[in-house]
Amino acid sequence: MIESLTLLLVCQLAGEAIARASGVPFPGPVIGMAILFIGLMIRGSVPEPLQHTTRSILDHLSLLFVPAGVGVMIYLPLVADEWLPIASAIIIGTLVTMAATAWVMNLFLKPSGDSGEQPEKPK
Repeated sequence: MIESLTLLLVCQLAGEAIARASGVPFPGPVIGMAILFIGLMIRGSVPEPLQHTTRSILDHLSLLFVPAGVGVMIYLPLVADEWLPIASAIIIGTLVTMAATAWVMNLFLKPSGDSGEQPEKPK
């Protein structure tokens, strides 16, 4: 488990280093996740210890939201003062995400024929 956690943290550290050194507009953890993904694609499978570690992390994912909840409670007066921009960002962000997801799904689920119709079945 220690080796798997080390691998995850090294990928995150590499992503953070790349983000800061290059100035790309992506968070370091996202770049680290891409590095991990590429490594696993090259390997062809996910090692069993890494699967076990990530399952354990996902089983306790709700604990990772506790600091965010505490942060919201600490800044509750600020959130109350700025509720309209926060609510607007949440609603607009959700709608844009849903529209983008629907567009991508529509793009990938289109039939492969030129006319867009399914071939007829033989009688």
